[in-house]
Amino acid sequence: MTARWIRERIVLVLGLLVLVYTFVPIAVVVLMSFNAPASRNVYRFDAFTLDNWANPCAAEGMCSALGRSIQIGLLATLVATVLGTLAGFALVRHDFAGRSASNLLIFLPMAAPEIVLGSSLLALFVASGFAGQLGFWTILIAHIMFCLSFVVVTIRSRLAGMDDTLEQAAMDLYATPVQTFRRVTFPLVFPGILGAALLSFSLSFDDFIITNLNAGTTTTFPMYVWGAAQRGVPMQVNVVGTLMFVVSVAIVVSVEMNNRRRVRALV
Repeated sequence: MTARWIRERIVLVLGLLVLVYTFVPIAVVVLMSFNAPASRNVYRFDAFTLDNWANPCAAEGMCSALGRSIQIGLLATLVATVLGTLAGFALVRHDFAGRSASNLLIFLPMAAPEIVLGSSLLALFVASGFAGQLGFWTILIAHIMFCLSFVVVTIRSRLAGMDDTLEQAAMDLYATPVQTFRRVTFPLVFPGILGAALLSFSLSFDDFIITNLNAGTTTTFPMYVWGAAQRGVPMQVNVVGTLMFVVSVAIVVSVEMNNRRRVRALV
């Protein structure tokens, strides 16, 4: 009886264990955002406080590094999403010379270790005469380059799984190519574009290795956390981590609720 009960629920139990294992570090970050440590040299919960949330910029230099990471992430996401969407449409909807080679090259930045990609970009900047000008713009260019592959792959997957009969029906009803794209194609592809943009921003905001190699004296949020870890991580870092997690969950939940409303409206 017990063995049968375990066999019937083994997948559920394993899934719950994986979820617990995944969310334990996040729970620690949330808990530590309310911590008043006795010493920055020991990472443990000592006392409850709301000061970290009331003064998120109390840690010197953290908010400026955070703002810089957000700025770079948004710009890199915008450029990579636009270029990646155009490239995704070209690779899926059009046949041209070198298409197979282009599909292969798209995967190379994803397959290459970050240390290799970062050092290669650094060598490119140095060879181009930017050795003494590493900073915001070199970080931005590097982030666009490695985010672009992820955007193209995401858009390609969305387009490859999309039925084109709706577009054909729109054109049969005398819709122009622009009207077909605006009213049919784009709404169908938009979830993939949104997913690619969110992934691109997460990768850019979170990156350390490539950024560290091409940053010069510029400090982003991951670099600030790495430097602060040498002296003791300020609890305000956990506030930022908690906010990022809450915003991510809110976006996912809102998109899911919107999709369910659309399904109910169609029914």
